[in-house]
Amino acid sequence: MNLDEYRRAARAWLLENAPTGDAAGEDAVSHAKDFMARLYDAGYSGITWPERWGGQGLTQAEERAFAAEARHFSLPTYVFSIGLGMTGPTLVDRGTDEQRERFVRPLLRGEEIWCQLFSEPGAGSDVAALQTRAVRDGDRWIVNGQKVWTSVAQHADWGLLLTRTDPEAPKHRGLTMLVVGMRDPGVTVRPLKDMTGRAHFNEVFLDDVVVPDAHRVGDVDDGWGVAVTTLLHERLSISSGVGMGRAKDDPTSLEALRRTADTSDPLVLDELVELHIRSRALALFNQRLAQEAEAGLFPGARGSAAKLLLAELTLFEADLATRLAGPSAVAGPGDAGPLAHAISLAPAMSLGGGTNEIMRNIIGERVLGLPPGPRVDKTVPFKDLKVGTQG
Repeated sequence: MNLDEYRRAARAWLLENAPTGDAAGEDAVSHAKDFMARLYDAGYSGITWPERWGGQGLTQAEERAFAAEARHFSLPTYVFSIGLGMTGPTLVDRGTDEQRERFVRPLLRGEEIWCQLFSEPGAGSDVAALQTRAVRDGDRWIVNGQKVWTSVAQHADWGLLLTRTDPEAPKHRGLTMLVVGMRDPGVTVRPLKDMTGRAHFNEVFLDDVVVPDAHRVGDVDDGWGVAVTTLLHERLSISSGVGMGRAKDDPTSLEALRRTADTSDPLVLDELVELHIRSRALALFNQRLAQEAEAGLFPGARGSAAKLLLAELTLFEADLATRLAGPSAVAGPGDAGPLAHAISLAPAMSLGGGTNEIMRNIIGERVLGLPPGPRVDKTVPFKDLKVGTQG
């Protein structure tokens, strides 16, 4: 079918199948899984993913057509965002055929939920400074350590886990990527409540967790190369909103502000125009990156520019919404309302997936070709570094 027919079919399917109410707790996850199964069976999950591994094998044009229709609905896909945008694409790019056969289709169908286990309390923005250890024991690995800021870990079945396997090597060279079962013995997940009052992410403890070597992604000690693949996908997926399921009634969106603002005020109208320009520029940039990826040109570090643009756009939206709403943005009876929640959550976009400062460093060095900052630790064995709680 042509694109117009595809879009009409997608619209009709969403009108019939998109949820109309919100569920809570485990019921929400159960309802989300049911929706993802129906989405997949209808041909709208994994639209551009390879058919061989369970995708639809279509183009970015169909992906964009479906996304344009989906924006009119509040789809319960957030819990799958890590798998769809980060871990799944990494497995497609870097996994073995056995791993793709085992994991990709259940991921796309919503049967299994994924998280990403990179950040650690002692490493901060320097992912390569992680201390979680994986020690080889025959055809398995024994893992000990702690991860933090892990989104949807409380619901996850699997996690993509970056570990240190050679402390004698410099910090970027002694890492190995593993797939860990999040319900395996020794895995403990504890929710972390943020300033919105909700637990969007978690800390994860790994105590003598056994991982089969068949779940290793990439070569031993080449985990950094695999992690870079994941981080590139992460920034592209965040900027394009893959699996994020942004609500159509988001109180900081342009549509919502347009409905509530005094558009007769020329200053307010000017700011709404600015918001439209920023939103449109990001959408066009993401479209260009998607088209290049489809043509075989991976966006690379330019994905960091898209992620930075989204973070700044989110903060601009929240700031504008706050100024337009006045005291009602934060004051109200009982629990904070949707606007206060959205405003409180906005700064997270400038932290998750790499801080704005890190994004600017990457853009400067890898896109603009500026000289990198001095790094005295790149050739030093990790065991000799004083990192976080080590040393």
